[in-house]
Amino acid sequence: MAAEEQILSPDQRKPTSRKALYSALTVAIVINLAYLFGNHQGWVEDAFILITVAVLLAVMVTDAALVKAGLR
Repeated sequence: MAAEEQILSPDQRKPTSRKALYSALTVAIVINLAYLFGNHQGWVEDAFILITVAVLLAVMVTDAALVKAGLR
């Protein structure tokens, strides 16, 4: 059964949709920012939410920069 499967290198696989990736990251960022508004007190939760948003935004910006540079 294993002899029938094709061997594919990573560059032969179908690439992921960048539009879907950017849309999902944008929705995740908006949802995380919505968590800032609520009936909580203190800044600990806000700090973690903002760090999460910054990481998601960094992923989006890094991927866009790599695509523009032709490295991805």
